[in-house]
Amino acid sequence: MSLLEIAGIGLMALGLIFFFGTVVGVHRFPDFYTRMHSAAKGDTLSTMLFVAGLLLLTLELDHLEGYIRAAKLVFMILFLFIASPTASHALIQAGFIKGMEPWRRDPEGTDPALLETAVEDKP
Repeated sequence: MSLLEIAGIGLMALGLIFFFGTVVGVHRFPDFYTRMHSAAKGDTLSTMLFVAGLLLLTLELDHLEGYIRAAKLVFMILFLFIASPTASHALIQAGFIKGMEPWRRDPEGTDPALLETAVEDKP
């Protein structure tokens, strides 16, 4: 096993660990905004790490097909770096325009899961 293969497997494993953190954040955070933050950051980073690991695993620069494959994976990483945060920002802005209120801690100390949050209609 070469050093590139070990690095590729390591990056892919690190990407999976970050993706697991994203899943936990989406399920555990209390409101739309914090869940979207977790999804946006974790999904972008974990996918980029996983694709970079895949790039290192399939790197063959001894013929033209290897260069084309590497270029496609690099373009995929660049596209994810631009598109994922932009899409997350658009979703968060749509929620803000719709009137979704961010979660606030209850000062009386009651369980936030039991509270009903009402969205006030804006004029």
